[in-house]
Amino acid sequence: MAEALLAVVGAPVAAEVYKDGRSILNRIRRRMDLWNDLEHNYKRLKEEAGKLSARRNDIENEANRYKTKQFTEECKDWISRVKDRENEVQELETKYNNKYTKRKAGVLKPFATKRINLSKCMEEKCVELQQLWSKGEPLVERVPLVEKPPERVTHAPETKCKPSSLHRAVEEILRHLKDPNVRKVGLWGMAGVGKTAIMETVNNNAHDFEIVILLTVSKDWSIKKLQQEITQRLKLNVEGIDDPVEIAHRISVELEGKKYLLLLDEVWNVFKLRDIGIQENQKDSKVVLATRNYNICAKMNTDDEVHAQLLSENDAYLMFLEEFVCRNVDLSSIEQTVKLVVRECAGLPLLIKTVAGTFKSMKDNSALWGEGLRNLRRWPNAGVQGMDELIEVLKFSYDELGDDDTKVCFLYSALYAENCKIYEDHLLECWKAEDFISEREKGRGILRELTNRSLLEGSDRINFVKMHKVLRNMALQISSRSNNLKLFVRIPDKQRQPPKDIECQHVERISLMNNELGRLPEMKNCSNLSTLFLQKNLSLKVIHESFFEIMKNLRVLDLHDTRIELLPSSISRLTRLRALYLNSCLLLRELPICIEKLTCLEILDIRGTMINKLPIQIRSLKKLKCLRISFSNVGRGQSSDVEFGEDVLSSLDLLEELRINGHKDILELENVVKPITQKVASLNDFTSLSIFPLSKKNDHFTFQFSVGGHYSTIYQILEYFEYHQIRTYLKFVNGEGAPPAISEVLAETDAFELIGHMGAKNLSDFDIKSINKMRGCLIEGCNEIETIVDGDSLQESALEGLEVMCIYNVPKLASIWEGPVHAGSLARLKTLILRKCWSLKTIFSNGMIAQLSELQNLKVEECLEIEEIIMESENMGLEPVVLPSLKTLELLNLPKQREYNQFGTY
Repeated sequence: MAEALLAVVGAPVAAEVYKDGRSILNRIRRRMDLWNDLEHNYKRLKEEAGKLSARRNDIENEANRYKTKQFTEECKDWISRVKDRENEVQELETKYNNKYTKRKAGVLKPFATKRINLSKCMEEKCVELQQLWSKGEPLVERVPLVEKPPERVTHAPETKCKPSSLHRAVEEILRHLKDPNVRKVGLWGMAGVGKTAIMETVNNNAHDFEIVILLTVSKDWSIKKLQQEITQRLKLNVEGIDDPVEIAHRISVELEGKKYLLLLDEVWNVFKLRDIGIQENQKDSKVVLATRNYNICAKMNTDDEVHAQLLSENDAYLMFLEEFVCRNVDLSSIEQTVKLVVRECAGLPLLIKTVAGTFKSMKDNSALWGEGLRNLRRWPNAGVQGMDELIEVLKFSYDELGDDDTKVCFLYSALYAENCKIYEDHLLECWKAEDFISEREKGRGILRELTNRSLLEGSDRINFVKMHKVLRNMALQISSRSNNLKLFVRIPDKQRQPPKDIECQHVERISLMNNELGRLPEMKNCSNLSTLFLQKNLSLKVIHESFFEIMKNLRVLDLHDTRIELLPSSISRLTRLRALYLNSCLLLRELPICIEKLTCLEILDIRGTMINKLPIQIRSLKKLKCLRISFSNVGRGQSSDVEFGEDVLSSLDLLEELRINGHKDILELENVVKPITQKVASLNDFTSLSIFPLSKKNDHFTFQFSVGGHYSTIYQILEYFEYHQIRTYLKFVNGEGAPPAISEVLAETDAFELIGHMGAKNLSDFDIKSINKMRGCLIEGCNEIETIVDGDSLQESALEGLEVMCIYNVPKLASIWEGPVHAGSLARLKTLILRKCWSLKTIFSNGMIAQLSELQNLKVEECLEIEEIIMESENMGLEPVVLPSLKTLELLNLPKQREYNQFGTY
């Protein structure tokens, strides 16, 4: 047959046909082999995949031994390809398990092609796995590793309980970090207030940065230590380099181009960031520093500051419960005692933690809790576990004061009762009487220093400060070990019996204030005593005749708000006394004749007593600089009283300050006051005159006038200014209309308060020209005022110098500005606060918004009818960004308010 075929077609063609036939036959055989070898190939595939996975696991396990290292890019690529092949093997396994690929009785089915293709894929995959396994062999012998890059953030442990004050501080800092104009933020507050917790929370929630670096600067900091921590955090190799300048350069280069956040906790001293390698021109990078001392924020040029506040009572209670957590203990049965314990912690997180740890052992035993509470109240006299350690944490702030005068001023502040709001002027006068300071301005500087270092804190009343109870206890402990400032303080507890444990010969300052003492203790050997606080003992009516006999060095005596009727004759022994406070001694009828022997007396306060005329004895007080007196009944138009007052005052050549509380009847009182004020105005050293009610300013000195309201001398508007910025104040209380004399004084006034006024419907009634220089204005409880400025009555700009405006409880106020607003009006306004203005529906209207380019702070609270921030008709012509300087916006309890969009984002 073959020969015949060859003969017919020819040898070449036959050879080709034969060749094709064999090829077809081989392909058939190959397919048959693949069909038959599927199970074998599947088994091989599993074996090769297992070998490769084992090699990958060995390499990864070896690498996991080094937490700070990671694979090279080459090794990462190999592992990635291995994982890809593992996924492909998994897919082939899935297909293999499909029922249509199984062999049945050796019969080829129509779907055998799937089986053949799967077998072929497995065969080829086995070859790939073998090759990949071989390439991994060098990696097993020496796993190629390099240092891991620094993590974006190293998460810090956060407090379980997040009080609202901590949350607010964190939110405020995060908001500053999003502001492109803010480069550095300062967080400041007293020790133990939670600054570290705030910084750790910011660290964990600052998501917009490529790298976040949290460092604790600590007391024993140095440039070298900070650089070491930064290089470790950045995993920057500076081995063998000792030059801080070179290390700073390396750090700067490493951070160049990165958007970083540097958090510096516990900053104790000022230093230059560039000295550690932090350049201030890095794009979008930020620095936050936490410190006890506000001055450090200022000196390190922070753009914004956040004050870490004490906890509210509710937050403190919740934090205490969180820290207390004790199994099988239910505190509900002693809840009131628990709250009293928490109240003793005075909102200080560090103290809350300490006390909670101490009270855990008491569980829910009411007797033990009661005893613990009593000890806590008597501390530091009663030992409380952990408290001494807490004092040492706080004491460093005191040690850092450096200046001995500042230290002694701080310790002196502990004489005031716990939680007492300390009137700044009283404190300054006592410091001066004790010779701690030579002039008031230096005292103001020390007050700022103590406040900035969080050793004293501001009060909710302007011109008042207070001392946290823990810091007060610290001051008392320090004074007990001091050689030159021994204090004895009886903790106010409504005590009626005088203390018996005063070691007078060792004590220099004594405070028994805010008790209910009916009699005073025996004071023997008190020759070293220089300050005696007896104020606010309402049961004290009599002082023994010989009480002051041996207090020859006493310089400050405070008896105000007691019920004494007479001063004992031994008062004459106080020949070095400089400050005598008898104000609010309601039953005191007269000053003894012997008071004329107090020739060193500089301050005498007899306001609110039954003394209704200037005692003639005052003529002998040649060093008197400050006199405060009430004229509630004196005068009544009698010229003899006037002449008598003039005669007394003319003898006081060194008088600097006169404060007179007077009768409501201005016309009658003016007959008495006017000649007296003319007399003191001629005194060479006279600087300050406060009269209730009306008087006028002398051209040669600044003034503080309060007209018509003898019950208050506190100027609320001053809290928005530094103490030295405002020198002339006028408060007009319960007045009617716009007297020309008021407008005349207003023309020279920096700050004006209009309280409880009747008649005037706007400030324009007081002659707008007279208030154009005003920097601060507060309007409160004025029931007739409908608008602040009537623009229709103006031909020129108004309130050009106004920086702060506060409007409280003005029920008929319908607008701030009515009518046209001339260019330059309100051009310097930075702060606007509105509270309880029931009729106000719109804040900014009639072109007013365009003038407020300097407005930084806007607060609107409990204005229940407010519907719009900006009048809708004004919105159309506004620039895309209005109020360009606005930093803080607070809108509280405004149920009808609906327009926010004109402020952009905030």
